[in-house]
Amino acid sequence: MTGGTTMEGDSQASTGPLSGVTVVSIEQAISGPLATRHLAELGARVIKVEFAGGDSTRSYDQCVNGMSAHFVWLNRGKESARLNLKEDADRGVFETLLAGADVFVTNMAPGALARLGFDPQELHQRLPQLIIVDISGFGAGGPLSHRRAYDLLVQAESGVCSLTGAPGFPVKPGVPTVDIGTALYAFSAIATALFSRTRTGKGAYIPLAMFDVASEMSGFALNQVIHTGVQPDPVPMGTPMLAPYGAYPTGDGQTIVLGATSNREWLKLTGDNMMADPEFATDTRFATNEVRIQHREALDAHIAAWTSRHTLAELQAKADAAQLGNARLNNTIELSKHPQLRDRGRWHQASVQGGSVPALKAPFVGGSWDSFSDERVPELGEDTERIRNEFPVGRNA
Repeated sequence: MTGGTTMEGDSQASTGPLSGVTVVSIEQAISGPLATRHLAELGARVIKVEFAGGDSTRSYDQCVNGMSAHFVWLNRGKESARLNLKEDADRGVFETLLAGADVFVTNMAPGALARLGFDPQELHQRLPQLIIVDISGFGAGGPLSHRRAYDLLVQAESGVCSLTGAPGFPVKPGVPTVDIGTALYAFSAIATALFSRTRTGKGAYIPLAMFDVASEMSGFALNQVIHTGVQPDPVPMGTPMLAPYGAYPTGDGQTIVLGATSNREWLKLTGDNMMADPEFATDTRFATNEVRIQHREALDAHIAAWTSRHTLAELQAKADAAQLGNARLNNTIELSKHPQLRDRGRWHQASVQGGSVPALKAPFVGGSWDSFSDERVPELGEDTERIRNEFPVGRNA
């Protein structure tokens, strides 16, 4: 399904649902690379074009066989070509790549590609069959369009941090939620554009702003403030929209996470199989979710006093019997050893500088789909000469 030519020397497996699709990227950090990694895992050939220093995440650390944890996470199954787009020969290689590609993904700083002569909107006019995803921090046309953007900056500007942490103590979520959210929007937009092109023969120009993604992800709170004018206070372990819904101490020094997302679940929590506390269940301060939110402090204190009298195992057994959602509060070390990942076969091996390392399978792998990439993490410019030979200047697209 290439845009203008058949790509030779394809290093990807030929059996995936995106087999025959070629993706060219000028990407760094998370939002672009995660989207293209998922395309590679579905069988697309992903050619990552890097400049002299390479993707900035390459230098974060060396903890995975000499490569950074970030880079290994985001770049499995790709090829790396180090090109200098200020030199005519490499510009020609890049132009040949784009002419035969199906998808081009970029998340460079505002104006960076235009200064090199590859403005994404102009490329769309020149190569109408190409699907172009142009990721930026704040989008074009507004007062912040010129700014560079990172996950933290966009989370701060969009108000996401104000919904996390505690009142007066905003906190950035520990995972880069806006970067990841943007990657998933890019991934789904590319899949949609590929499907549309089978009907129309036309590619697409898809501008994608991280700020817009963060704003969309804040939808429940955004609606609330539009219609009430009241800024919700963040809840450290929970949400301002529900009560009870959070983390509570157990009698054996652990933490259980549970709550009630409806009045039906409130009756389960307070009923015979759980708290067996009819007075608490009928207390007028806690009759509905709205009034429970107003009395959250007293509500949580009462539940915490109860959970503190039981072990985690006892509480989870009660919750499971009552069909009430619950979880243990784990850290990342515990996640790395979690039986839910191990017993379901969610790990496989990636190749990093000649060594084999564990890597999580993509969430969509399972059922009808396997991972269709070779799971090799490319060294900087590892595939440059082969790609230069494969896409010489002047090759007919």
